[in-house]
Amino acid sequence: MSKLTHIDETGAASMVDVSDKAMTEREATAEGCVVMEPATLALIQAGNAKKGDVLGVARIAGIMAAKKTHELIPLCHPLMLSKISLELEPDEALPGIRIKATAKLSGQTGVEMEALTAVSIACLTIYDMVKAADRGMSIEGIRLIEKRGGKSGHFRAGE
Repeated sequence: MSKLTHIDETGAASMVDVSDKAMTEREATAEGCVVMEPATLALIQAGNAKKGDVLGVARIAGIMAAKKTHELIPLCHPLMLSKISLELEPDEALPGIRIKATAKLSGQTGVEMEALTAVSIACLTIYDMVKAADRGMSIEGIRLIEKRGGKSGHFRAGE
């Protein structure tokens, strides 16, 4: 097992010093889903949720969250993202909404946490917007599915 990068030689938590790292293009994609009753999914698809456009609001919430990741997770670096995009797809087989977020930048540290934060907050926003109709929803499968760039190279889940 490799050494944990956020623990210093005394065992204290510390922010990683990335000043000696090369500036490279970095990209990360994460996914997750909100599983719900079929009637709740139909409500979202019909645009009849009392709080408004569920998928549109969740997309904006995910983008905003990615930009604030360093404010939410104590040892994350503030990053200048060049791209953050979210795909929200209704899936009747779940039933529910599948969310995929991609974050990109040119910098000295990765964007995995930004992609994961975007997915997490988009899922929570969907839950919040339709919880009056379905309190039994579950948020599932939030994970990194791919990352590119940096010293550790390319990662794809399942490989």
